[in-house]
Amino acid sequence: MYIISLIFPGFLATLNNKTKQKWDEYYNSNKKYPSLPPSEVLLNNQHLLPKKGVALDLACGYGSNALCLAKNGLKVFAWDISKVVINKLSTYSKKLNLKVHCENRDVLIDPPEPNRFDVIIVSQFLDRNLIKYIKKALKKDGLIFYQTFLKNRIDKKGPRNPNYQLNENELKDFFENWKLIYYKEEGNVGNLKMGFREQAMIISQKK
Repeated sequence: MYIISLIFPGFLATLNNKTKQKWDEYYNSNKKYPSLPPSEVLLNNQHLLPKKGVALDLACGYGSNALCLAKNGLKVFAWDISKVVINKLSTYSKKLNLKVHCENRDVLIDPPEPNRFDVIIVSQFLDRNLIKYIKKALKKDGLIFYQTFLKNRIDKKGPRNPNYQLNENELKDFFENWKLIYYKEEGNVGNLKMGFREQAMIISQKK
């Protein structure tokens, strides 16, 4: 996609404007702000967070992860391509007396800066071109919390486009030279009526 955008400068901007419009319409259609739990990778592993530092909820959506990070005492930034949801999150976080720096930001055009964050969480979002920027954006000993959809899953929830689905062990391979702290990818092993089947998740530390 980046090569195409270099040859046709307006291509990526046009494509991303369509994406932005789609998500703005989606978030506008939901009038009531939902009270959602954080992603499982964060919810069950909050004890691994540093006592202080700067955290990013990338492609934050309604920001349940950002709110959780703020409750844990971190300085939190929340970015999303949808201005609608960013405005809603900004208002909602203030009602909860939680400080979240909300920014309407297209990370495909404006990825995170190098060596800026102690924690980055990404949930239900995948663009393989961004992985290198995410890795550079974490400081030494920084933590990545990442969770998103698999190609090999049971009830086929989530994106149908394979570009937005993980191959087997792909998430682990993204961070292969880092310290692996936690990894979960159940796939179709064992009793398929139980467990967390649709997504893989990882917590890894930058060396």
